[in-house]
Amino acid sequence: MPDLSRVDVTDAAAALLRDLTAKHGPLMFHQSGGCCDGSSPMCYPVGMFLTGPSDVHLGSIDVGLDDPIEVYMSESQFEYWKFTHLTIDVVPGRGAGFSVEGPTGMRFLVRSRMLTEEEAVAFGVAV
Repeated sequence: MPDLSRVDVTDAAAALLRDLTAKHGPLMFHQSGGCCDGSSPMCYPVGMFLTGPSDVHLGSIDVGLDDPIEVYMSESQFEYWKFTHLTIDVVPGRGAGFSVEGPTGMRFLVRSRMLTEEEAVAFGVAV
């Protein structure tokens, strides 16, 4: 079976993440569940946002650095998204207030698709 992942990254987002890592050090994502910043993927320097037992590790994205960037989501939010694959992308616009891309004139967003049957079985969410 091929290596399956719940998360991926576009080339454009990977390039921005390499630049941001050079400036801020190692980074991580937490997929926001709403409120102030909508449902944007929030990017933080590692250690600035603490995950806990109510967070789900969705996977890691390889952006061409020594270490991958980890991606998390709250358990309650995951219940709504467990049948989807997320791709982190970047577009021009104002970034989320607490996310490190905020001052760059770019903002991260997620593009989603339904899991394939093979992915759903592998992740234990097949119906």
